[in-house]
Amino acid sequence: MIRERQRTALPGVVIALVLLAGEGFAIFGVVSGGRAHDNLLAVTSALSMGFIAFLATGLFTVAPNEGKVLQLFGQYAGTVRTPGLQWANPFYKKKHVSLRVRNFESAKLKVNDYEGNPIEIASVVVWRVVDTAEALFEVDDYNNYVKVQTEAALRNLATSYPYDSHDDALPSLRGHTGAVADHLKREIQDRLAKAGVEVMEARISHLAYAPEIAAAMLQRQQAGAIIAARTRIVEGAVGMVDMALELLSKKDIVQLDEERKAAMVSNLLVVLCGERGAQPILNTGTIYQ
Repeated sequence: MIRERQRTALPGVVIALVLLAGEGFAIFGVVSGGRAHDNLLAVTSALSMGFIAFLATGLFTVAPNEGKVLQLFGQYAGTVRTPGLQWANPFYKKKHVSLRVRNFESAKLKVNDYEGNPIEIASVVVWRVVDTAEALFEVDDYNNYVKVQTEAALRNLATSYPYDSHDDALPSLRGHTGAVADHLKREIQDRLAKAGVEVMEARISHLAYAPEIAAAMLQRQQAGAIIAARTRIVEGAVGMVDMALELLSKKDIVQLDEERKAAMVSNLLVVLCGERGAQPILNTGTIYQ
């Protein structure tokens, strides 16, 4: 692989002043040679003007957060990153590469999630070029390479997670955005490392069920949420009933036979698991009446 080699160019301001002075002397020589009918002086000065003009083509500017890649007859010669007016060999071919931070938002992709449900998903990637040589010479077009590989990584990510999950131990696209974003960033970075690109941030910008199943999946999602909530309620109610029976027995407040325990458990579960508040009935007799 071709790796970036930083190169220091000559200060362009100094070179420009020297060339300007030389051009002035050459013009003066042409004029003087013409007046004195000195053909040798005139021709030499004219050739000097052309040579100085050729040297002036070596001047170039580098903006902040920008790199100029230098090539000599196809061979990579180095990258100049120092901002300002610079000068290098006029035979060098200079290519501009921006080092600024950029955003890329993918199109909405229609893919299947881990459970096979069709979903729509899109992402936003924040990236920048960190190696100009790899960006230019290892891939054909690094901008298009970022686009294609980002969409490929996003498709692969979508098939690794379900859209939604009521189990906290199972990560999902909708419920674990932080973990999913980290996974997406690593996935994209692995694909773009050979292009000299650093992924600074990656996150999902759009997530929804496909239109043809959106209504059905919404009902399924609501039903799943209700079942998950009921499961939590029942687990908590059973724990509270068990604690109540244990405390009654431990503190010897009242002794209940198995039939009375079953009735108490039934009443407590109705109170704790019911959707509306229970209406109490006071028993003025004994627990057996």
